[in-house]
Amino acid sequence: PIKAASGRVYVVYTYNTPNLAEWEGKRVRADTHGDIVLKYSDDHGRTWSAERYRLPNRPMAIDRANFFGGRPRICWCVGKPILAGSRVYFGGSKVGHPAVAPGPTEGIFFTSPNLLTEPDPARIRWRLLPEGDVGLKAPQGHIAEEQNLVQLSDGGLYCVYRTVDGFLCSAYSRDGGRSWTGPEYARYSPGGRFIKNPRGPAFIRKFSNGKYLLIYYNHGGRDFTGRNPYWLSGGVERDGFIHWSEPEIALYDDEPNTRIGYPDFIEQDGRFWITETNKSVARIHEIDPALIHGLWNQPRNDRVAREGLLLHVERPTGETELPALPNPAAGGGFTLDFDLEPGEGPGERTILDARNTAGPGLRVRLLETGALRLELADGATADAAESDPGLLTPDRRHHVSVIVDGGPKVVTWVVDGVLCDGGAARPQGWQRFSRALGEVCPGGPAGIPREASDRLRHLRVYGRYLRTSEAVGNWRAGR
Repeated sequence: PIKAASGRVYVVYTYNTPNLAEWEGKRVRADTHGDIVLKYSDDHGRTWSAERYRLPNRPMAIDRANFFGGRPRICWCVGKPILAGSRVYFGGSKVGHPAVAPGPTEGIFFTSPNLLTEPDPARIRWRLLPEGDVGLKAPQGHIAEEQNLVQLSDGGLYCVYRTVDGFLCSAYSRDGGRSWTGPEYARYSPGGRFIKNPRGPAFIRKFSNGKYLLIYYNHGGRDFTGRNPYWLSGGVERDGFIHWSEPEIALYDDEPNTRIGYPDFIEQDGRFWITETNKSVARIHEIDPALIHGLWNQPRNDRVAREGLLLHVERPTGETELPALPNPAAGGGFTLDFDLEPGEGPGERTILDARNTAGPGLRVRLLETGALRLELADGATADAAESDPGLLTPDRRHHVSVIVDGGPKVVTWVVDGVLCDGGAARPQGWQRFSRALGEVCPGGPAGIPREASDRLRHLRVYGRYLRTSEAVGNWRAGR
């Protein structure tokens, strides 16, 4: 929806004008072909205009290749409208012939210079972007859809969109959307890591302070699944480009297969909400402002987190008495945070061992792959999680935070200020653990082998999960 200063509310959607439900004797999806149309309400959505106003949707190469021969178009719009100067923009997706199942798709934008000022809907002017015969595409795959955009401080435009390649795409426009960079996978910063995402909705929003939030799934799946949990990254503009923070879990459902998606944001009086739906139930969630501001301030955070700190041993040796840690099955979380110089050595090595003969315990091991492994057990249930391989090199000191979050039942690793995302080895860097996993550390001695104690520094144990931004701050404080 788009609201004008007059109070009029506009809504744009795909309308099946020809009422096609079959084609060549086969049932076809009926909600994504026809015309892009507009209706309006002057009574806050209680009633809507009888007439539909069709937006001009010129034929492009992808339209002429669709199985209707271009008439009607196959197109849908879920992009949130934005105001850039006096112009309104929103994104859409065009679909070509489904012989390349399912797709192909390309991104487009509709823009109007007078939607918010012209009282006669028939006189509203529209333009389809980009110019030319081809929309926004993916670098490799055939799917590029659900474009969402924001305006940059210099007047440029930036958009993100989903693919089936395991990564988000992004593009910049410096001419009002007539042309775009790319196609290129989205990065956390220019020249940095690609942002992983499956074929699920990833949306972007600009806030009143000029900073940005990106909500996405943070894993490299290639289909519609894996829409839980939802992650947030904070964006800060520098030199005409958006630099994204390491992400945090924003929303999750206890059932891993629940599909969370199609979000929007509300900002009011310093408070923030996220709306989302699984296409049958719509929900709204208030988000802790500390999490959001932590994302935006992450590049400058150089403080050690103090809240929930149960133990800090600068040079742990031999046996170190660990405190009792919260029960993950009851929603409790904890964090182990330390500096480690792996050094040279054959085989796997134990860094910390807090297992006991009664059953519960935890252990941290260094693997030959250059990864760390956290092993957890409560006497009945055991589980484990590993950091990304190859990050811990023998010739330098590394900072590690392993975060056990009993809400979503997820373990995350932050190594040298970077949240593990799986790299090239795995689709994702975060790992779920069993919902049955109970108390793993009732308190007691933790053995630290001599070869590890020579290389382990600043062991901190927290009786809560650290936010990613806090783990980044711990890393930066020790640099």
